[in-house]
Amino acid sequence: MHAAPALPRDSRLQSIAQARRMVMTEGLELPAAVLGAQRDWIERSWRRCLQRGRRPDERVEFDYVPPGAQRASQERNHVLLEVAAPLLDELARAIARTRYFAILTDAQGMVIDVRGAIDTADRRARALARVGVDLSEASIGTSAISAALSELHPVWLHRGEHFYQDTSVYSCAGAPLFGPDGACLGMLDLTGIEAAERPELTDLAAQAARRIENALVLRGGHALVLRLNWPGHELGGDADALLGLDADAWICAANRTARGLVPQLASVGSRVHASEVFAVAPQRLFEHARASELLDTGPMELPLWSGLLVQLRARRAGADGRAPLAAARSRMSLQQLEDALVRQAVDAARGNVAEAARALGVSRATVYRKLGPQPQTRPRKARKTPAGKA
Repeated sequence: MHAAPALPRDSRLQSIAQARRMVMTEGLELPAAVLGAQRDWIERSWRRCLQRGRRPDERVEFDYVPPGAQRASQERNHVLLEVAAPLLDELARAIARTRYFAILTDAQGMVIDVRGAIDTADRRARALARVGVDLSEASIGTSAISAALSELHPVWLHRGEHFYQDTSVYSCAGAPLFGPDGACLGMLDLTGIEAAERPELTDLAAQAARRIENALVLRGGHALVLRLNWPGHELGGDADALLGLDADAWICAANRTARGLVPQLASVGSRVHASEVFAVAPQRLFEHARASELLDTGPMELPLWSGLLVQLRARRAGADGRAPLAAARSRMSLQQLEDALVRQAVDAARGNVAEAARALGVSRATVYRKLGPQPQTRPRKARKTPAGKA
């Protein structure tokens, strides 16, 4: 994380004052040592504010976004608000004794939810802890909100690192939030007023943001939800890569971990088919989900086209894809049940057909017949015929 260096309080505030003087009064560039390594984004934000013709001693009004824009944002982010609400409550409890509270904004920096122990008698708390307030850089200058939305990584901002003198009473940890399509939805901010510096809150904000992102993927109502992790790691935690597939095996949702694991998903809104990622027929994924419902099987191991081996658990649509075991079995024909048993045995044998056949007491030919045709090579994209050629 990009936390502030562990300096004594007075030294820290002196470094911030020195940095402000060099940039805002003397027009100098900051050496990295003044604010700390990897914190040049603060200087960039300060300079953007100066280029807008703003002055640090100007009053900050904490303006409301127009009512129409507020309603549009609330409607656009209603799923995010529903998913985030219980997680924000948990977060508020975790920080209740620190004099910090939680703020959720949309992608433009407008507050859409506030949770935690807010001192309503303090006008500085009332100023920003309100749904509809514009906390963008253009409105309140450098802040954790604007920095997280512009830099797209977790940040920590303490006191005078904010651009305006009016906002130098705040200390903030911020983390961006990404939707299932990879686009930035907004950010999560933890703010304290004249509170002790706590850069460790940056990690807490980042973890909470990832939990919200994971919940958004699981909420999507996909035909299939895949949980992936490395062999030897337990599946089911916040560190899992999550993928949502539609009925035709197109990837329609992914969390940040999945996007790091699958390079094809790096671009926002990328359209990627499961056959381009997994070195098995996509039908195997759906069959594994059905077998898991019937037989309560464990995860399967399978290769990616990148050469990496992962373990995977597939669940069909529902509460994280789970369906009642007995009901699922009652809907299966005898042939489907046999196919599911074969798939389970092959998965348990990590793809070793001979071992699976011995476990089932059948021939390898029977296992191969139940498995059906398997892809032997990576699928190739069709080439376009050059113009003018047959």
